[in-house]
Amino acid sequence: MDQPNSTPTGESQSFDLPFFWPFAKTAVDLTEHNLDAWTKNLEFFSEEEKFEAVLEPHLATENRLRLDLRTMRFRDYSKPDPKGIPTIVDAPYAGHSAMIADYHKGQSLMETLSDNGIDHLFLIDWKSATPDMKDLEIDQYLAEINVCVDDLGGRVNLVGLCQGGWMCAMYAARFPEKVASLVLAGAPIDTDAGNGPIKQMAQSYPVSFYEELVRLGGGLMRGRFMLAGWKNMHPEEHYFKNYIDLYQHIDDPDYISKEETFQSWYEHPIDLPGRWYLQAIVQLFKENRLAKGTFVALGKTLNLKSVTCPVYLLAGEADDITTKEQVFDADKYLGTAQDQIKKQLVPGGHIGLFMGSHTLKSAWPGIATWIAQIH
Repeated sequence: MDQPNSTPTGESQSFDLPFFWPFAKTAVDLTEHNLDAWTKNLEFFSEEEKFEAVLEPHLATENRLRLDLRTMRFRDYSKPDPKGIPTIVDAPYAGHSAMIADYHKGQSLMETLSDNGIDHLFLIDWKSATPDMKDLEIDQYLAEINVCVDDLGGRVNLVGLCQGGWMCAMYAARFPEKVASLVLAGAPIDTDAGNGPIKQMAQSYPVSFYEELVRLGGGLMRGRFMLAGWKNMHPEEHYFKNYIDLYQHIDDPDYISKEETFQSWYEHPIDLPGRWYLQAIVQLFKENRLAKGTFVALGKTLNLKSVTCPVYLLAGEADDITTKEQVFDADKYLGTAQDQIKKQLVPGGHIGLFMGSHTLKSAWPGIATWIAQIH
C-alpha cells in the first residue's frame, strides 16, 4: 500500500502497527488545519514504536542475585539481619517475566510483602527458554526450586502466582516437610473446575494443535504465540482501545510512564521449553492429573493430601484466566485441615491479583501478616 502523498517529507513512519491507517489518515487530514495535532500524532507513533521495540522489562525493587541456575535467577530481597522463615515468591512461568511480582515502585508485590513483615524474602525469576532447553520437563524446574529451598536451610513459605501456584503445590506435595505455609494466588489447582476460556481452549483443541505450535517454535513454545492468544481473548481492548487511550493521553506524562512500564512487561514475552509446555497442557489441563493424584514428579506420584501446612487461597472475582473455582476447589484435595485454609475473593481480574493497586493494598498486607505468623 502506498504512503499518503500528503505525508510531510523527511518524516520516518512505521506503517506496520495495528490500526495504523485510520490514525494516519486522521493525521494527514489534520496537518492542513493544525500543526499541534500533527505533532501529537508523531508523538503517538514514536511512543507506540517504543512500546514495540525499545522498552525492556526490569524489576522495580532493589535485590541481589543469590543463585544463577539454568532455569532461573534466584533473587534475594531480604532486609539486613532478616528474621523468620524464608519466603519464596514463585512468579508465573507462563510467557511473561517475573516483573509481574515486582512491577513498579508503589505497585509491587515484593515491596508490599517486605513492607508488611516479610524480612526474609526471595523471588524466582524464570529465564526465557533457549533452544538447548527445549526438552526440559517440569521435573527440572521442581529440582531447581529444591536447590533454592535447600540453599535457604530446607524449610520455607511458598507464594505461588498463577502457574507458579501449581508448581508450588507440586513441590509441597513432593517435599511436604520443607514447606511451612503455602499461598496460592490465581493458581489453577483443579483445572476441571469452573468454565473459563482457558479450560475451554485446553479441552477443545486437540493435542496436535499445541504440538504444531511447538514445532513452529523450533521445539519451544514461543512467548509471542501465547501473547497473541491472550490478546485475542479480548481483541477490542488490545488491538483498538489501547491505541485510542494512548492517543488521548499522549500529553499526560504520568499516564505515559505507567503505560511504558506495563508495555515493557506485557509486550516482551518469554519462551517456554516445548516438552514442558506440552506436559502442562496434556497432563495438567487436559487430564487434571495434579488434582486427581496421578501426576508423577521427581520419581514419585504426587498426592495433594500430603500437603498439611497452612494454606491461603486468593482468587479474582472477574478472573477469566484462572477462575475462582479452580483456585478454591484446592481445599477438596489438600490434606490441610479446613480451619487452616483461608480463602479470599477480591474484585478484578487475573493480573490485578499480583500487580493491581487495590489488591496490593487491601489483600496482600493481610496475607503477609498471615505468613509472618507461621513458625
